[in-house]
Amino acid sequence: MSGLTLKRTIVIGTSMVLGFLTGWLIITVGFNMLPYVSSIEVPQARSIVEYGYQYFFWTAFPIGVVYVIWFDAFLDTGILPD
Repeated sequence: MSGLTLKRTIVIGTSMVLGFLTGWLIITVGFNMLPYVSSIEVPQARSIVEYGYQYFFWTAFPIGVVYVIWFDAFLDTGILPD
């Protein structure tokens, strides 16, 4: 495995882990920080099982892609074309 391929693998792996951790924090902690408004139902913090695995994936995966874009820009891995 070449050095650039290893670097890309590390960037993608790290980004997806950070994306899933960020998604987990949004669902379990962030929902409780939303202000309470009596006229609308405010989502409360919930577990991943309550939220749903598929919904969790479609929340966390795009966040991971954003991390890939930023890591690619700073580490110059060439994942995205210039």
